[in-house]
Amino acid sequence: MSIDSDRPGPVVVGTGPVSARDLVRVARDGVAVVVSDDAVAAVEASRARIEALAADPRPVYGVSTGFGALAVRHIPPESRKQLQRSLIRSHAAGSGAEVEREVVRALMLLRLSTLATGRTGVRPVVARTYAALLSAGITPVVYEYGSLGCSGDLAPLAHVALAVMGEGTARDATGALRSAAEAMADAGIAPVELAEKEGLALINGTDGMLGMLVLACHDLRALLRLADVTASMSVEGLLGTDKVFAADLQALRPQPGQAVAAANMVRVLADSPIVASHATPDCTVVQDAYSLRCAPQVAGAARDTLDHAERVAGHELASAVDNPVVTLDGRVESNGNFHGAPVAYVLDFLAIVVADVASMSERRTDRFLDKARNHGLAPFLADDPGVDSGHMIAQYTQAAIVSDLKRLAAPASVDSIPSSAMQEDHVSMGWSAARKLRRSLDGLTRVLAIEALTAARGLDLRAPLTPAPATAAVVSRLRTEVPGPGPDRYLAPDIEAAVRLATSGALLAAAESVTGPLG
Repeated sequence: MSIDSDRPGPVVVGTGPVSARDLVRVARDGVAVVVSDDAVAAVEASRARIEALAADPRPVYGVSTGFGALAVRHIPPESRKQLQRSLIRSHAAGSGAEVEREVVRALMLLRLSTLATGRTGVRPVVARTYAALLSAGITPVVYEYGSLGCSGDLAPLAHVALAVMGEGTARDATGALRSAAEAMADAGIAPVELAEKEGLALINGTDGMLGMLVLACHDLRALLRLADVTASMSVEGLLGTDKVFAADLQALRPQPGQAVAAANMVRVLADSPIVASHATPDCTVVQDAYSLRCAPQVAGAARDTLDHAERVAGHELASAVDNPVVTLDGRVESNGNFHGAPVAYVLDFLAIVVADVASMSERRTDRFLDKARNHGLAPFLADDPGVDSGHMIAQYTQAAIVSDLKRLAAPASVDSIPSSAMQEDHVSMGWSAARKLRRSLDGLTRVLAIEALTAARGLDLRAPLTPAPATAAVVSRLRTEVPGPGPDRYLAPDIEAAVRLATSGALLAAAESVTGPLG
């Protein structure tokens, strides 16, 4: 979902972590980046240690040796710059479609953040060049396939490093595809000739998968609020009750996310004439279907899973992932912190959450269309059933998406394909988990948009009864771009208009214009 910047000026990258909020600003809003003075000082200090080790006749991994399964070979000083160039060129081996600009900018910022800790041993010019590229809007071309998530996102990061060297291709601030050298020259940025350790420092990180995790958490947080809104519209339109969402009932099962979701639905349904119309002693409905009654339990569990994912992301944002690293006391040590398992696991957890929230949403839409279950509405909400099909096939579209989401929920992190002559004999597949989660979030957005579209039609058909002020605001916002009930018309444009309103945050904003910010 898009956001508005709320803080002027560039993002300052220091020795501490960048925030999730600043990552979104840089990735999506094109905010400029500067490296702080304290970070430059930390980088200079660790670089001095690397240069001392480079002059030592004893081999040090990453400084004076080969890499991976070739780490046993000592590299003489006269070959080390070529070693760095060869490392980047050989590892820039991606394939497939271009990765989205926001993802590349996120991974660049995160790599810069690690460089700025002073734990990687690069020179200040390397960190400043990453900041300059981000500030100039130059985005190296990175490809879909190539990362196994261990040692980090090697191929995607290598494509960025290739551009830093003035090689490969990039898109400039206008989006034009150009050689990296030309784009940098026009922006007044000089290519970097990498020295000892620097090539390795630029590619040994989980920055791609972490960047996508942070963006996904941001988007899912908003989508879960929207799910509470669309669920409320369905409860209302299907003549369900809001009594089951009462706080004292939720407190009997003190799951924190559940309480938040239920409270949201109570606020959205407040003062609903439709709900009040059947909240009488003679109402024959004893219990609502699970997809209505249990909406807070599912959306709440999704929130709790998201909370865990955000905690993991917070730990990762505070990490300096490289191998080897320069420790605080000046040692240069190999380690396994580049393994993407912590990030990969929560990316997979979120894909499960997304599939289930969407699945429940589709079930609510289906109830609207079934005359036996929609409490007096026309079959398929059609204007003239038989002549018109109403929203019949909109539900098919939802079902097709949900089926895809279930497949995307199969975890990537349980797979491992050994690489580098069995040196890297267990990998995380975190990049793959992140890529499929992005597709999953798009699917959830579309499913919720279709539920909103169908529920709005159902609410309109309850006239002369009127909906709650909050749900009425959502219907009104939809009606600025999608006409109300009537004979069948070309439905795909209506669906895409609803998707745009869901993606932009306009539907959620309409509800919150009445309720205030939802939890």
